[in-house]
Amino acid sequence: MTPVAALLILASLVAFIAGQLLLKHAMATELRGPRFYWYFGTGVVAMTFSFFVTLGLLQTFDLSYLYPFQGLSVIMITLLAAVILKEALSLRLVLGASLISIGVVLVSLS
Repeated sequence: MTPVAALLILASLVAFIAGQLLLKHAMATELRGPRFYWYFGTGVVAMTFSFFVTLGLLQTFDLSYLYPFQGLSVIMITLLAAVILKEALSLRLVLGASLISIGVVLVSLS
């Protein structure tokens, strides 16, 4: 993997995570307010960027290679939602997110 490919994978992952968090934050604000439009618009732009970068990466890499990186987003979103959005983390949620990520990595290794 080249440094450019690694950077694109990381950028896609960060944009996906940011998009999810921004859209969730938008839904928690007053609809039709300026904050809603900013969070919603920025979230849509981030998700769109992630989508098109991932499509470009699929031209070069197998899905089974790229998907484990997307699996990491489960843990990252869970942790960042707790920190940024002040969502409560339960042991069951942390275990479930961890098992999903471990499962995706195991499947990708086979």
